[in-house]
Amino acid sequence: MKAGSKVPDVRSTRRTGANPYRWVLTFLVGLVGVVFLAPTGYLLAGTLSLGGEVWATLATSRTLRPLANSVAIATSVALSCMVLGTTLAWLVARTDLPGRRMWRVVLPLPLVIPSFVGATALLSAFGPGGLLPLVPRTEGFLGAFVVLTLLSYPFVYLPVLTRLHTTDPSLEEAARLLGNKPVRIVARVVLPRIRNTMAAGTMLVFLYGLSDFGAVSLMRYDTITRAIYSARLFDRSTSFTLGLVLAVLALSVVALERSFGRDPRPGRSGGEEQVSYRLGAAVLPAMGLVIGVAGAGLVAPLGVFVFWVLRGSSTVGSGYAGIGEGLGFLLRPVVGSGLAAVAAAVCAAAVTLPVAYKAARHRSRVSGLAATTVTSLFALPGLVVALAIVFWAIRAPGPLAALYQSFPLLVAAYVLHFGAQSMRASRVAIADVSRRYDDAARTLGVKAYRRFFAVDLPLILPGVVAGAGLVLLSTLKELPATLLLAPIGFDTLATRIWNAAEDGFFAEVGIASLVLILLSGILTWGLVLRRELRL
Repeated sequence: MKAGSKVPDVRSTRRTGANPYRWVLTFLVGLVGVVFLAPTGYLLAGTLSLGGEVWATLATSRTLRPLANSVAIATSVALSCMVLGTTLAWLVARTDLPGRRMWRVVLPLPLVIPSFVGATALLSAFGPGGLLPLVPRTEGFLGAFVVLTLLSYPFVYLPVLTRLHTTDPSLEEAARLLGNKPVRIVARVVLPRIRNTMAAGTMLVFLYGLSDFGAVSLMRYDTITRAIYSARLFDRSTSFTLGLVLAVLALSVVALERSFGRDPRPGRSGGEEQVSYRLGAAVLPAMGLVIGVAGAGLVAPLGVFVFWVLRGSSTVGSGYAGIGEGLGFLLRPVVGSGLAAVAAAVCAAAVTLPVAYKAARHRSRVSGLAATTVTSLFALPGLVVALAIVFWAIRAPGPLAALYQSFPLLVAAYVLHFGAQSMRASRVAIADVSRRYDDAARTLGVKAYRRFFAVDLPLILPGVVAGAGLVLLSTLKELPATLLLAPIGFDTLATRIWNAAEDGFFAEVGIASLVLILLSGILTWGLVLRRELRL
């Protein structure tokens, strides 16, 4: 290099240098955004094509009653989970509750039980032939409320628990020195610092309750998802209209959740010893609450399934008669669930990686809109996404019509609905990688695509795999999309449990549910709980 020559500014090159691969990446990101926008767009276009039928459908009791029921169950479950999840997190994180370390791990475990599995256990545990035959069977709103609350409170419990371990303890210490009682400290100091975390978890529970199909259907509670499923083939105007209403409601909740700011930042290091409060005489009610929630949300369903397996069944054609019977009938559902889940996980990671990379490294309007589209589709109920795909496939032109009830279309539905989980994990992993590695490779003349495969990909691969694992977990438990789009004869654990419960083959429901819970538990522990609880 000649004396006085200027050394190239890598940062300037990174901002302004021409990169032909960037245009290819932008095209791919835009294409992904359009594909993820398609279900919502098709649903909107289909509804508008109905013209005056839309308003006629909206004004009928067939629409208003299920809509009101959906809002009622989602709101009540969200509020109950906010109170229950926050209380349990507070007891575990900030009190002298006996066995806190054990409860910290046990309390989030109801996450592994799908809602339709929990509802099946509750329905069959009471009444004639159940574990408690003298206790009347719970159905309708109350049954759905109990099931969804017991299985959804971890959505509030986990983030609040994490937040309570990172707040600045100096404010609580100051309030204590000023003579404030614990109740006043909690109300005036702690709750304002965790309220946005509570709100975010509560909104997530609201979306879960709004989109639930399995529990409300089994409980015979007439919600909008149940109405959509019932009218999916014979009443196109109702299906389109209710689907769009549910989509608008879900997206409105997401927009509301984004309007909340973040909680105040944690303490100086986020690792200071937190203030602990003595329960005193309240230790017995606190222990009763913790034991009751864990027992009802985790131990009781597992106990019901084990009871069914041990009791067996004498029903001809049940597929499983009890202990001593072979489990060969589960081979096809397990293989089906595994194939669909792995295919969806791999495809979701591959499809959303360009969006995550572009959004993290080269922000633009295209990447921002694509990322928003992917995220918004995750907020929609799976039934709505599947419904849009079903209507499109039925009316698809030419050879595309053959995709209806095919394995590729089923996997595509999973990818569209759960792709945001993979994108978020990949985006975080990419953002955590220092750009110095890329700059160093750039100065050595390494081309963009080689820099990505040689430098970036090995560093972000753990995050990409974790995101794919979340998609895999969600796919294992997905029910409505599988019922609507699965090929004829294709069986998964979710559909096997659903069909066996409808036929009354409870021994089969028990063993299949235990297998599904075991698989979900392993994935939930490795992908969610170990990270959230830092174990």
